[in-house]
Formats: sequence, C-alpha cells, structure tokens
Amino acid sequence: MRIDSIELEGFRNYSHASAEFIPGVNVIIGDNAEGKTNLLEALYILCAGRSFRAKSDKELIGFTGSEARIRAEGFAGDRERLTEIVFRRLGRRSMLSNGVKLKSASELSENMSAVLFCPEDLGLIREGASARRRLMDAALCQLRPRYASALNLFGRAYEQKTRILRDSAEEPGLLELLDEYDEQLARLSAELIHYRAVFARRLGPEAARIHSDFSGGEELSVEYKTVGTIEDPTLPASELFPRIMEHQLSHRTAERASRLCLTGAHKDDLIIKINGADARSFASQGQARTAALSLKLAEREIHFSAMGEYPILLLDDVLSELDPGRQSFILNRIGGGQVFITCCEDDGVIAERTGGRVLTVKNGTIGGGEQCIST
Repeated sequence: MRIDSIELEGFRNYSHASAEFIPGVNVIIGDNAEGKTNLLEALYILCAGRSFRAKSDKELIGFTGSEARIRAEGFAGDRERLTEIVFRRLGRRSMLSNGVKLKSASELSENMSAVLFCPEDLGLIREGASARRRLMDAALCQLRPRYASALNLFGRAYEQKTRILRDSAEEPGLLELLDEYDEQLARLSAELIHYRAVFARRLGPEAARIHSDFSGGEELSVEYKTVGTIEDPTLPASELFPRIMEHQLSHRTAERASRLCLTGAHKDDLIIKINGADARSFASQGQARTAALSLKLAEREIHFSAMGEYPILLLDDVLSELDPGRQSFILNRIGGGQVFITCCEDDGVIAERTGGRVLTVKNGTIGGGEQCIST
C-alpha cells in the first residue's frame, strides 16, 4: 500500500503543488506554517476520507478559491489506484477512484488506510475519554466501513435527543419523541460497542507486547469500559441492544432532570493501566508518552493483520517531542510500509537512518526529493 505521487490545487496554502514519493520513508521538512501538516492532511484524506483537523470541507479550500483538488496515484489491493477528490465551497465534494464515482467518504478507506500520529496524541493517556474514543473511531472507520455509517447516524441521533432534553422544559411536548430516539441510540450504540470491544480486545495484547519492548518490561493493559449492564461487549449487537435499553430505562428520570444523555456509546472509554495502576492518574510524563506511542504502533499492526499490508503511517512533527531513546524506538519500528514524517529541521539523521527521501516544503511549494542510503 503506497501513494506514489500527489497533486494539490487550491488546497489550504497550496495554489498548485506536486510531489513524488518513495515506498519507504519520506521525510518532509520546513519551517512552521509553511504547509507540512497541510500535506499530511491531504494524504490522510486520501486514505480515511476525512480530515483529522477540519470540521468542514470548506476549511480545506484556499482563502481566495472556490474549490480545492487532490489528485494522487498509488497502489493498494494488488492494483494501481488513481484517486481524485474535489472540494467545493458551494456544493458537495466529488470523489473518483480509477474513474469510478464514489458515493461516500468511507469508500476511500476500502482502497487505502492510514495511521496518524500527531503531537496531540501524546496526551492520549492523560486526556478525557473522548480522546480514546477518537482512537477507536479513527481506526474502525477505516477497518470497518459499516462502522463509519453507524457512527454518523449515532451522532445525529445523539444531537436530536440532546436537543429534546434541553428544550423540554419550555416545550414539554417534545418528550413524546424520546422513545423513538431512545431506541435509535440503543441500536446504534449496540453496533458501535460491539465493534469497539472487538477492536480493544485485539489492541490490548498488541500494545502490551510493544510497550514491554519499548519500556524495558513494564506491563501495560487495556480494558474497554462501556454501559454498566453489559458484561460481554463483544456479543452481537442484537444481544447488546436489550441490555442498553434496560440501562437507558433505569436512567430516564436522571436524564430528564439533568437534560443529558446518560446512556450510550458516547460514554465509552479505554482504561489504560501500567503495572496495574491507572495510567491516567499515576503515569509519569514519560510513561504516558510511551503508552500512547505503543497504542498507535499497535493500531498499525492491527491494520496489517486485517489487510495483509501495512497502512500508510503519518508522523506529524512527533519526533521533536520525544527524547533520543523514544525516537530511536519509533524509527526502528516503522519498517515494512510507507511512512511520512514531518519535522522543522532535519540534519539528515532521520533520512540516513531509514534510507528515506527528503522533501522540503516552503510557502506552499514542495521541493527536493533526494533519497539517502540507510546506515
């Protein structure tokens, strides 16, 4: 799985730019605000169908333009891939894969997938539950296209129910709609919970193995936490549904009093422990970073097991946040697939150690392309 070349038009700060990549490590250097992360964002969209930082497609279009275009050539699933995405300020985006129109963004991930690690992910352990849900959601939206659809429907139903609860004090008649949305949320939650639980069951042992190597023997564990009435969240969604409805019914009075949704997949979390202690509360900064890196590398291995080839790995200005030991561990673990690493400065160490190619981004242009010999 690889992206061989990319062309950007009107995308973020790129009026027009193009670049070619190697199947191994591509090191993208440049000062801050020159466009390095914008380039990684375009690569991620090609794989995941969505941005990891924009809330809407309009944010991806340059200030003076009416549309933006990403065009890329690559290889995945034993065939060449030509992907083109057009974002419009007025109207919906259009997506083509080998000339065939795609109906949804999730179809992009059926061709390619990516694992992203950015500076914000270093706080994955210490942040609230939403950060760890994002980890699961980002992985599962690519691994299971049906999951992405269920997640979108869940988000809409959750917003509708929240509005009903919030506005019911002024409009009591809205409460008559609650039964309908309770059932919708329970059914969609059951589907999300099943997929998340299966993913977490695979993530835990893989992350523990990597973390042990990374830390010199520390034990890491990952436990999936969901609705209290569910004993085995890996059960089929049809069996989880009545348990969620039971929990929801028991919290109905509390929901109406607090005007909050108290039951559903939006409350899920991953409980991370290091040597038996809750990492969120007791891990040192170094331990928390090591655990976060282990989770991301484990995610990459799960993709490999599911697809038979490594996903594209995107490391956005992460190495500069790590000490030399952690940098070395990461660089020694990223072989076997295509990798993109952004950094502000590079004296050739990363490229030389990985046999990578160096590309320079400056003011929305992409230059360079020399490949180093691994040492």
